[in-house]
Formats: sequence, C-alpha cells, structure tokens
Amino acid sequence: MKSGLSLLKVSLYLQKFLLLSPSQIQQSFAQSPKLGKLQESISQFQDSEQDNFPKIGLKGLSGSSLSFVLAEIFNTQNRPFLTIFNDKEEAAYYLNDLERIIGEDKVLFYPGSYRRPYQIEETDNANVLLRAEVLNRINSRKKPAVIVSYPDALFEKVLTRKELDKNTLKMKLGDTLSLDFLNEVLFEYQFKRVDFVTEPGEFSVRGGIVDVYSFSNDEPYRIEFFGDEIDSIRTFDVETQLSNEKVKSISIVPNMANKFLTEQRQSFLTYIASNTLVFSKNTDLLFGRLNDLFDKAKEAFSKLSEAIKHSNPEELFMSGDSFKEHLQHFLLLSSDGNAVNENIFKFTTKPQPSFNKKFNLLIENLNDYRSKGYTNYIFCASEQQSKRFQDIFEEINEKVHYRTIVFPLYQGFVDDDLKLVCFTDHQIFERYHKFNIKNGYSKKQSITLKELNKLEIGDYVTHIDHGIGKFGGLQKIDVEGKKQEAIKLMYGERDILYVSIHSLHKISKFNGKDGAVPKIYKLGSGAWKKIKDKTKNRVKKIAFDLIKVYAKRRLEKGFQYAPDSYLQNELEASFIYEDTPDQSTATEDVKKDMESERPMDRLICGDVGFGKTEVAIRAAFKAVDNGKQVAILVPTTILAFQHHRTFSERLKDMPVTVDYLNRFRTAKEKKDTLENLASAKWILL
Repeated sequence: MKSGLSLLKVSLYLQKFLLLSPSQIQQSFAQSPKLGKLQESISQFQDSEQDNFPKIGLKGLSGSSLSFVLAEIFNTQNRPFLTIFNDKEEAAYYLNDLERIIGEDKVLFYPGSYRRPYQIEETDNANVLLRAEVLNRINSRKKPAVIVSYPDALFEKVLTRKELDKNTLKMKLGDTLSLDFLNEVLFEYQFKRVDFVTEPGEFSVRGGIVDVYSFSNDEPYRIEFFGDEIDSIRTFDVETQLSNEKVKSISIVPNMANKFLTEQRQSFLTYIASNTLVFSKNTDLLFGRLNDLFDKAKEAFSKLSEAIKHSNPEELFMSGDSFKEHLQHFLLLSSDGNAVNENIFKFTTKPQPSFNKKFNLLIENLNDYRSKGYTNYIFCASEQQSKRFQDIFEEINEKVHYRTIVFPLYQGFVDDDLKLVCFTDHQIFERYHKFNIKNGYSKKQSITLKELNKLEIGDYVTHIDHGIGKFGGLQKIDVEGKKQEAIKLMYGERDILYVSIHSLHKISKFNGKDGAVPKIYKLGSGAWKKIKDKTKNRVKKIAFDLIKVYAKRRLEKGFQYAPDSYLQNELEASFIYEDTPDQSTATEDVKKDMESERPMDRLICGDVGFGKTEVAIRAAFKAVDNGKQVAILVPTTILAFQHHRTFSERLKDMPVTVDYLNRFRTAKEKKDTLENLASAKWILL
C-alpha cells in the first residue's frame, strides 16, 4: 500500500510540473483545421478591395476558448485588431486573458473617459490616460496591437489626427525651447501648476527643471534645461522622486475629454487603420447599447447646452446607427449568430461544468475525459492553488490524469475537436476571479508628497533627528547659488529648520492624544535626544521582560497538530476571494505555530475587512480536524451571532457543527449546547 501511495505521489508531482505555461494549448489551436480555414477566409476577404466587407460568424466558442482563438488570429494575421465586448467587466477579463497569451506590450485597453458615458462633467483621469495611450500607439504607426474595448468607450468620439497633432507638444533632446513658452503651452492645455506632480494634468517648475505629467504616459517626465536647450529627459517615480529611465523624445498630451470639447472629432472607427480586423462579441447588443446611450445624451445635453458650445451630442458621441454604418468598412468577426447568415465557422466547445466543490465528481469527470482521449488541464491562479490540488487528490488516493498550469484564466471550457479539457481553479472552488486593469498612477495616490500637500501651516510634524516642530510650508532657498524647494519646520524660540525634498522619509505627521498640544523645543537643546534615549531604555526593558516570558514558554510543551489534511486544503481553496499576501503569510505562520511542540502565542492585527476572520476559521478547522474542540471568544453578543453565521457559512460543506452562546439564547438552548459540548457531539463553538 505504501509503495502504491509513493508511486501516486510521484505521478502527481510529475504531472504538476509537466506544463507551467499555455504554449501547448496555443499550439493545439494553431493546428486546428477549423481555425486554419477561418484564417484563410479572413486573409481572402481582407486582401480584396471592397468598401463593404461581409461578416464572418464564429459560433460555439465557450469561455476562454474565445481568447485562444482571438490570440491565434492576431498572431497569424499580423494586422491591427479591435475587439469589442459587451461591457467593461467582460472586456477586462478577456483583456487579462489576451495579455497573458499574446504579451502585455501587444494588448491595449481602450476605456471610456467619463464616469457616466453620456455626461461630460466628470472624467476618470486613469481612463483618459489609457485612451491617450491607445491613440498615441495608433498615431505613431508602431507594430500592430490588439485593442480591447466595449460600447460605452466607443460611444465617445475622438479628436481627429489633425487636432491631436495640433494639441500635442512634442519635445526631444537638444531642442531649443524657452521655459516661458513651455509654461504658457501647459497653461493653455489646462495643466495645473503645483509644487510636486502626483497625477496626470499637473506640472511644476523648479529652476531649470520642469516636471510634467502627460495624459499619454504612466509616469511623469522630468525635463532638465541648460539655458533654453533640453539637456535631459527622464521618467520618474512620484513616490520616491527617483528617475526610472532616460528617454530621447516625449509627447505631452492634455486631457482630451474635457479640454477640447469644441474641437473637431471623429468616430474611433475612422481613426484606426483601414486594414484593422474588428471582432464584436454581440453586434445587436453593441448597436442597442450605443442607441440607448445616445438617447440619454440628448436628454442630458438639453440641460447642458448653455454651459457648452455644443448643442448637438452627435458632435461628441456615436449613435448605434452611425456606428453600424462605419463598421461596414471593416472585416467583422462576430459571435452573435443572428447577425451573420453566411460565412459561419462552427466550433465545438462547451462551458466548464459546475462541480460544487465535489472532488469525487471532478475526478470522475477528468478520468472520463481521459478515457476518451482528452488531455486535462487545470488552470490555477498560483503555485499554492496548484499544490492544493495535488494534496487533495493525493489524500483522496485516487489516480487522476491532469496537468496544472499556473495561469489565471477567465473561464474554463471543453473543446471536443481538439480534445482539450481546460478547467479553472476558481470555478471548481466557486471563488471570485479578479481582473486587473493597468492603472499606473492610481497606485501612487496615497504618497508622502500628496500627504505633504495636504499639510497646513501650523500642523505639527515630527523629524526623526530634531523632534516635533510646526509645518511652515514649502520655501525656495539658495543652495550653492541654485534655488531649491525645501520644507520649512519651525521650532522653539523661532528656530527654523529647512528639510530637503530628498529627505522626506525623515519627517511624518505628528500623531498624539486627541487635543493634546505637544511641547516644541529649541533646536540643539538636547531635549529630543533625552526623550529618544528614555524611550529606547523603556523599549529595552519591555524587550527584556518579553524575552524572559518567551524563554519560559519555550520550555513548555503544547499539543502538536498534524500537517494539513486534504479537508484543510479543500477549505482554504474554497475561499471565494483571492488571499492577500499578508493573509497568506498570517495563515502559514499560524499553522507553523500549531504544528510546533511549543504553545502558540500569536496576535493577528489588521483593519476591518482585511480577512482576519478567514485566518481564524482556517486555524479553528485545523484544530477540529485534529480532534479538538474550539471556542471563539468575542466581546459583544452581536459579534457572537455574526461570527456564528460566518463560521456556519464557511464550514457548511465540512464535517463540523457550529453553534453559539450569548445572553439572548433561551435557557434550554444554552443547556443543550453545553451538554453537547460535554459529550463531544458538537466539536466547534
């Protein structure tokens, strides 16, 4: 029996590492006869000279099989590709699939500018930046790319190439440009002058250095002048203020959604190249959504017409009928069967079945497909998830033919033609699957510089070397004959300290008791050094006492829990959200403590909603799985009820009973609960 288990372990281990990328699946699609005929048809129609192209229908593509087909079409055709999905969420999921299959540098996301598509008051800077990136890529005529979009984004018209060129400031090394002229242009583009740039649409001037955050790049530019000549151009990180890379030329693009409402605009379809291949997930839904948005825009514009020069939304937006007319000049692929009556290519794929976390059913399904000559793949979001499958199947002691691929896929599918089974871990475990949209600048919203800009004159700040002082604002000071920005801090007896912007890590906003006014000392008085020394001594004493306590604890022995069982792996894998890095670390640390001989003494800290309860559930179940009872102590009756509900929901599929005690329970309910605990009928409280 042991040798059989060892062989099974080896078999599962080898299967895990047979394939860690989707390249073999891509090759299977590349060799598909149906896809080959589709490629021939696309080339035949695209190469013919005609104004109105026929439509090509794609039927029977389920889940992410569509992603692999679109990726193969793009790789083979080597021409621009516009893909239109039903809404932003669906577009984002397929965007992630295509980025991983084709490569991030070849896939672009084209979102809407406005938070509400038919109203022009409120734009989303991150989306404006992404749109500008797409237009710049098209305008520069670089290598073809896949553009992923949706109706709400294509509803907005874009600046014509002529207007875009006119309203783009291009600069390169060696150009002669006066700072006054650059200042005027940026103000004309409605850029805001600030002390430090933190988001698109801002610029700052410090002597011969200009920082500007264009709407066409994830990071801001730092332009250094020698007189009127551009001496260097670098991108830099707004958080650290450190340079990332040198560039030879740049384009400064303003907010094209708000700034140029009166400029001439055109449909996005007339902006892209004429040989662009267009895919629409559902053509009827696309036209219907555009018409609905256009009707709402008409209503909104009747109220806004006095505030803007446009009285007709047709100058800014596209109706479904107008978009349909423009679409006729492109070769269209559509998976909407009603939109295409001929030139239909039928694929035989079906969606991943629902297993409801029943692994015996999953194993039966995989082995059944294997017996029919199919190759089974399980796409996992992480190595950890891949290992969980290995552990679960190993514990069940069933021979399973499958390969895991660490590759987060949107939706699983079964391809009967290619004899491929591609299941996703999040669908098996009924977990949420997150999409990620590139948003470089928004990651840096909560930064030191931004916090600094929020400080008001007189706010208390703490300098690590000099102690508590008052914030005196930003000042320009002479340093070796050059003007530089510095932070002014005011101390006792009117002492002033100037802190360089490169030493921001040394200061922080003062945090003390509410309403308590800290004492401000004179610079160099030695008071701050005494406070720091006193604090260090107190910390040393606390540390010494803790060391004595922990030394005593190390001599004691506690219960040593067994390693995770397949039930533990199943529970953790069934968590509907993806673990955060801190959550994973906390879980592993708790389990290491439990599997050690020493008694556990650990405190898990975290803000509300960060997943502390899930860590507690996993630890509690591990104890129950080892034959122990668990008591969860909480400070309030409401929290007891809430935790009972949470634990019950998470452990409903596990061989565990959950109950609770509080003062609102009847005497009989309390008595029954305590009796069941005493007799070990119920093993979790």
